Amino acid sequence: MTKITLGCEPAVGSLAPSKKRDYRVTNRLQEGKRPIYAVVFNFIDSRYYNVFATVGGNRVTVYQCLEGGVIAVLQSYIDEDKDESFYTVSWACDADGTPLLVAGGINGIIRVIDAGNEKIHKSFVGHGDSVNEIRTQALRPSLVLSASKDESVRLWNVQTGICILIFAGAGGHRNEVLSVDFHPSDIYRIASCGMDNTVKIWSMKEFWTYVERSFTWEELPSQFPTKYVQFPVLIASIHTNYVDCIRWLGDFILSKVNDCLIQSVDNEFILWEPKMKEQSPGEGTVDILQKYPVPECDIWFIKLSCDFHYNTAAIGLYNSGNREGKIFVWELQTSPPSLIARLSHVQSKSPIRQTAMSFDGSTILSCCEDGTIWRWDTVATS
Repeated sequence: MTKITLGCEPAVGSLAPSKKRDYRVTNRLQEGKRPIYAVVFNFIDSRYYNVFATVGGNRVTVYQCLEGGVIAVLQSYIDEDKDESFYTVSWACDADGTPLLVAGGINGIIRVIDAGNEKIHKSFVGHGDSVNEIRTQALRPSLVLSASKDESVRLWNVQTGICILIFAGAGGHRNEVLSVDFHPSDIYRIASCGMDNTVKIWSMKEFWTYVERSFTWEELPSQFPTKYVQFPVLIASIHTNYVDCIRWLGDFILSKVNDCLIQSVDNEFILWEPKMKEQSPGEGTVDILQKYPVPECDIWFIKLSCDFHYNTAAIGLYNSGNREGKIFVWELQTSPPSLIARLSHVQSKSPIRQTAMSFDGSTILSCCEDGTIWRWDTVATS
């Protein structure tokens, strides 16, 4: 297990907005009456940077952001199971560059949708319970990770339909896995977190031959020799409550929690550096660098989002006391952390489950439990 390094105190962000960039609401759509749990821009293909997808209920919908705050509906997919409730969606692509949408939810079945032909490309059956998050490997966008309530993380090849690796077992999570992410430059490394209050960092280096083999496999996907990865290279127990979102920021990690051993707060996400011990897998130290307060948020399973270059991050929140949904926009490349803007609207009275930042951060989307999608755009400041 990890130890927290005793050194300099982490830099804590101020809740006074710098107003370095200002945003205003330019559109609001009512997609339906069921909660929308995820919204994500397509950063996989530069042709579609202004295209985004949402999931809510048994529906996956694709939109395009146009000038003047306009949002155009491009296509919609309704799952054959009316009881499905999708929690997560991610963009991926096939070998020929065909844009794919990968969605999962309460049923544990992962749907891969061919956005070019508007039809189901593949369905992945393997998880024993609901899928909480799906993320795509930016360096090889045919590879996706899925985090599940069944206490496992799975690596899939969307091109061939193969489940390559399963991260679970003796050193795996002991409760729901809520979030997962690929390292941005180290193709072998991933991180996961969940309801067992831990963050686990895993290495695929030893098993990379299985990944390469999945691209040339010619037999049935079910006959592929899927490999179990049982032991992470680092187990970080720096949190005392659910860790419901994790993102790599270079070699550092952003994780969102409701509580932290260092300082008890309503809610925050922290930036920290994991330091592995090469000779002792699973052990290491953690250096907490910065804290980004997200106050008055009394619900969990809320995901943060970043622009393409990880300059800024946006996270929605909800306070049930005054029924108010807000978005906090943080600058990530400053120390101490700088809050750029705190966004709210008098009609935003529902929990914001996820935000999505555009390529350059000039547009922020939020999806809400009341079935609405909000669009915020930057405005010129004097």
